[in-house]
Amino acid sequence: MTTSAKFLAFDLGATSGRAIVGGFEEGRFAMEEIHRFPNGAQEIEGRFHWNTDELFAHLKEGLRKAAAAGYKIESIGIDTWGVDFGCIGADGKLLAYPRAYRDPYTEGIPEEVFSIIPREELYSVTGIQIMNFNTIFQLYAQKKAGYEPLLKADKILFMPDLLSYLLTGSMVCEYTDASTSGLMNQRTRQFEKPFLERLGINPGILPEIVQPGTKVGLLKPEIAAETGIGQVPVIAVAGHDTASAIAAVPASNPHFAYLSSGTWSLMGLESPHPLISDETCRLNFTNEGGIEGTTRFLKNITGMWLLEQSRKVWARDGRTYSYAQIEKMANEAEGYKGIIDPDDPSLANPANMVKAISELLWNSNQSIPVNDAEMIRCIYQSLAAKYKEVLGILQEQASFSIDTLHVIGGGSANDTMSRLTAEATGIKVVAGPTEATAIGNLMMQAKAAGIVKDRWEMREIISREFKVKSFKI
Repeated sequence: MTTSAKFLAFDLGATSGRAIVGGFEEGRFAMEEIHRFPNGAQEIEGRFHWNTDELFAHLKEGLRKAAAAGYKIESIGIDTWGVDFGCIGADGKLLAYPRAYRDPYTEGIPEEVFSIIPREELYSVTGIQIMNFNTIFQLYAQKKAGYEPLLKADKILFMPDLLSYLLTGSMVCEYTDASTSGLMNQRTRQFEKPFLERLGINPGILPEIVQPGTKVGLLKPEIAAETGIGQVPVIAVAGHDTASAIAAVPASNPHFAYLSSGTWSLMGLESPHPLISDETCRLNFTNEGGIEGTTRFLKNITGMWLLEQSRKVWARDGRTYSYAQIEKMANEAEGYKGIIDPDDPSLANPANMVKAISELLWNSNQSIPVNDAEMIRCIYQSLAAKYKEVLGILQEQASFSIDTLHVIGGGSANDTMSRLTAEATGIKVVAGPTEATAIGNLMMQAKAAGIVKDRWEMREIISREFKVKSFKI
């Protein structure tokens, strides 16, 4: 490969966003963060929204910085979280800031929807686990409340597509993000519009779905001129951030499971087709879109949220630890054997995480940690035990023997956690890259440009260019 090309990835999470330039120079792949900015749901008149004006301003700032640095950008791609959307009027204007999934306005709504569309029927079509903030529940809650932006909407656009629309004026609905909505038929890969009709919502608000790699359009002339970057094309990459991350798994064959590790852990398989059955419904596994027509069959697991919230408790008491110190403490407390279920409802958002974990241990007749090191050890080995449990279920559903667990995302930098996971699961664990989401975004742009041919060539390049660590029993 001798092609030289640079791409711009915008990777937005629920707390921050980044602009990253990356691509190829004489066959080598490299990337550089050029802009980082805060994000967060904002409360406006008792409702939580995403401030798209601020996000749009940061997108333009990223474009300015790329131009000022002298980069010749071939294309732009945007990935974000799932389920949330903006309402577009008949005149093409955004009618209101998008509602945020952490807004409690959907509490109790799933049960109301199930009285119209039974839970089993909904899952049999969409294959999506039931979470009260799924798009279908947000839409019903807004319709029930007479929410004016929805009533006046000509179309809805999910977050990555909405931001692309603000940049280009062109509307698309990208498959991986649409698949998180609880509205998409997993077999046809199009929206199940009769569901909205049954809920009394205009199905015409749903755009047609396009696959990752589709060109959205060119930057608007005024934005191109304002930022100095020119009329660069915007590509609909794998718009859901987890889909972009899984695209960057450095696997050499399909016989792998993945663990996207951060505040939450997403553990699953890359499947050629949806895995939908009474059993997967009972287990509340989810089927979401991946690149090249694949399905991400996965389970959401509480991840390092337990540690993050424990650190807040310790900090209030005047004890702060670096991640290096935390890892060292976990190793020093290897004699402690207590385990809890990370997904216990009492751990969802307790006032004191340390106390909540201790109460679970006490109620199950296990010894309570006597110090912070033992609490860290408890969290780590509890997560490892959960990963073992979920991996066992994945193996039962898989049509192949899983021989490797790829850990990606920020949690892949935690060697102790990777080692404990390898010991618990009994299979090889490969940790890295930590920047999987941005890498997957950039690689999908390279694929759209014809520089790489498929996900396996992408993964071969990633395994060569990014450092990973292997852990075996």
